[in-house]
Amino acid sequence: MAVSKEKKQELVADYREKLEHSQAVILTNYQGLNVAQISELRNRLRAVGTGYQVIKNTLLRLALQEAKLPPLDMLLEEPTAIGFCYQEVPPAAQVLIGFTREASTLRLKGGLLGHRLLTTEDISQLASLPSREVLLAQILTALQSPMGRLVNVLSGPMRGFITVLKARADQLASAER
Repeated sequence: MAVSKEKKQELVADYREKLEHSQAVILTNYQGLNVAQISELRNRLRAVGTGYQVIKNTLLRLALQEAKLPPLDMLLEEPTAIGFCYQEVPPAAQVLIGFTREASTLRLKGGLLGHRLLTTEDISQLASLPSREVLLAQILTALQSPMGRLVNVLSGPMRGFITVLKARADQLASAER
């Protein structure tokens, strides 16, 4: 069944809008997955703020062009499904990498992070990043550590002075006996 020109224009506009609102997009070859597997993958991705949609390559090319994003011609030669990462990218990459292990027919093709092209290796590296909360905790620890050492250094002379006074007080107390 042929899709009308108006419907194609609507789809391109929808794809462009999704591309503009996504922090990253990850392209996959979904061939070989059954409907139940695609539904399961969609549910897992939805839980981490990512939409997953089977997409026509020619319409995606037009949407990328309209959104002024780099062309992904080398990735658009096989059937394509795309993950639109609306929130954090690492959890979406983790879900997709994990699902490729479960369903060997799903294959990562690459993607975009902003205007930067992503290879499958880049996506694997994104998946290995810790969560946002862990990264924030690591930054906070790194910021607190020098301050704690500074406080320790600055309070050192005061501690030394108090130790000397206490020793002198003990010396005077023992001399009075």
